[in-house]
Amino acid sequence: MIDLVHQAWDALWAIPHIRLYLSLGWIAYLVGLGVWIVLQKREPVATLSWLLGLAALPYVGLVVYQLFGPLRIRRHRLRRARARVQAGEVPTLDDPDARELARLGKATTGLPPSTARRIDLLVDGAATYEALLEAVRGARDHVHLEYYIYHPDQSGTALRDALVERARAGVKVRLLLDAVGSSKAPQRFFAPLLEAGGELAWFHPIRFGRVWERSWMNLRTHRKIVVVDGRVGFAGGINITDEENDRLRADAYRDLHLRLEGEVVAILQLVFVEDWAYATDDRSVLASLPRSEIAASEDPIHAQVLTSGPDSDWEAIHRLHVAAIHAARHRVWLVTPYFVPGEAAMMALTSAAFGGLDVRLLVPRQSDSRLVTLAARSYFDTLLAAGVKVYEYGPRMLHTKALLVDDDLAMVGSANFDHRSFRLNFEVSVLLRDAGLATALAKLIEGEFANAPRVRVDRARPLWRARLPEAFARLLSPLL
Repeated sequence: MIDLVHQAWDALWAIPHIRLYLSLGWIAYLVGLGVWIVLQKREPVATLSWLLGLAALPYVGLVVYQLFGPLRIRRHRLRRARARVQAGEVPTLDDPDARELARLGKATTGLPPSTARRIDLLVDGAATYEALLEAVRGARDHVHLEYYIYHPDQSGTALRDALVERARAGVKVRLLLDAVGSSKAPQRFFAPLLEAGGELAWFHPIRFGRVWERSWMNLRTHRKIVVVDGRVGFAGGINITDEENDRLRADAYRDLHLRLEGEVVAILQLVFVEDWAYATDDRSVLASLPRSEIAASEDPIHAQVLTSGPDSDWEAIHRLHVAAIHAARHRVWLVTPYFVPGEAAMMALTSAAFGGLDVRLLVPRQSDSRLVTLAARSYFDTLLAAGVKVYEYGPRMLHTKALLVDDDLAMVGSANFDHRSFRLNFEVSVLLRDAGLATALAKLIEGEFANAPRVRVDRARPLWRARLPEAFARLLSPLL
């Protein structure tokens, strides 16, 4: 075998003018791919990173770019259904900053502000799964579910069996799973659901052998959405896996989810239906958005569903984070498992701290990605110098994604505070304006500080074990 390789190598270099041909091919490769990347008009740093990386990997770089390079997805036709969604009457917001955020959210997502009559904060997987199973078992018309991770373990089996029982009873069950995040759940695991009449679809399945098409491997749905009968909705950060079930594992992820009732559920329903139509190429579901009539509440909670993904240029969730931080008057508390901010987000956080606001960042001491942990720590010195208080949560992996601003504004959802969530993943968050919910979230975060030592300015940072790895990880931050 080795001899054959040597013979092939010698034969290659024996071709007349082979060096000229290879040089011209490399130049054509650089020019063609470079023009392609530049025309996408990404941030200069990210564009230059891709250009330099691909130049260092002749030809192989093309394969890397095909698999992981940035890509925009056009789904505008699906959004025509959004014009048909009429939210209930939304009470007038007295605060001009609140009105501006609502307008910004609608302009960048196409989704109107809405209201909820009840919202529960569900802490950790056990509480979330209990509420989810209760809602599913009470379904009478339909159950729609969308998840990034669904594992065929004890937690996944319990939900599957509940869905099978409802499907056998005539309830319409649609389950949409990300093909990469849920790859541990084989098709045969869902055979009982399909036999019972339920439907299963995979988001961006891996396509092998079609080298002429751009790969969607790097563009995932990170959303966690459940809608039951159009009356109860769930959204947040918790996937379906024993790794997030604190009833089964002492080291389960620390996380947060929302259970919602009211008009906002119809908006969450629309997000799912659009994703289902896109993944299955079945537009018929758009023509009849399933929902139930919901009684109006005497004291509604302002709630606005926010979406973002590579099908939009506006980075709505990113923009709303930055806008909310700029609008803060006395407090900004941010909780995220992945902290890899862009320039705008760093400017917002440090400006708030320089302005004398109580700005705090809570991240895991060690996330499930060593590279992201190092990249996050590379930003700590700047944050600390500006007056931001940084805490590292230690007992378990912190997976909560929440922003608390002042005493009445909160944002909870699936989006991490990093480039991937803001630009590459399909994400969904809920912007809430309610003093009671903000107080409950503040109490929860304050409790986390007891298990999260504060990062000190004078902490030990050895060159080879801290500063240098962090610096290299930061170089990759535009690509994370």
